[in-house]
Amino acid sequence: MAQDNLRRAQDAALVSRSKQRLTSGTRASGSPEGGGAGAYSRGMSELGSGGDVSSGGGVVHVALLRGINVGGRRKLPMAELGAIFADAGATGVRTNIQSGNVVFTAPACEAERISAAVSEGVAARFGFRPPVVTRTGEEWARVVGANPFLGADPDIGALHVAFLASGPEAERVARIDPDRSPGDACAVRGREVYLHLPSGVARTKLGSAYLDSTLGTVTTMRNWRTVLAVLEMVRAGP
Repeated sequence: MAQDNLRRAQDAALVSRSKQRLTSGTRASGSPEGGGAGAYSRGMSELGSGGDVSSGGGVVHVALLRGINVGGRRKLPMAELGAIFADAGATGVRTNIQSGNVVFTAPACEAERISAAVSEGVAARFGFRPPVVTRTGEEWARVVGANPFLGADPDIGALHVAFLASGPEAERVARIDPDRSPGDACAVRGREVYLHLPSGVARTKLGSAYLDSTLGTVTTMRNWRTVLAVLEMVRAGP
């Protein structure tokens, strides 16, 4: 019980800090003051449509590597990963936990090249080639703002996002079976699949393998705590 209460308090603090960052960014650009869920939604929407998440002439990007440091396999130390990004031409490189979340700065035209170079660099040093999915900092903020499963007091432990390497065709999206995993729910929004998984990601039948085959693209999944933590890194700058 004490651990559950501590987790809820930590979750609430993380959500609160993210709300403050987004709404303060909105006020700085000239939108009206205000608190609560309305200001949060406005802040995320306006940041996503017009905020400039940039640094020193470059654009802030988020890179997500799929399937590293899982169950003792495909081990990749974050210090080594950061060095591979730097070797590929990224600046301001920062990592988050061990699942392969990297925030870096680079010109917009260089992001795809850097991602490919990182995948090759990992293959050369560690013997496996992980897919790398990227978003700009602005796109990441829009991901946070567009979650259809956020309520006034969300259970963020049940929330996950699958990030897609490319946007799926409408016909592919229609193939997702809403009854495949009873109790779970998902919603496709552009290049993201939002998931509400009350029983946990380990038990769902809406995992990455199913989404890959159904949507015809590569996916990599992150829980909502990680999404919010990376947002803080994006907004903090290098």
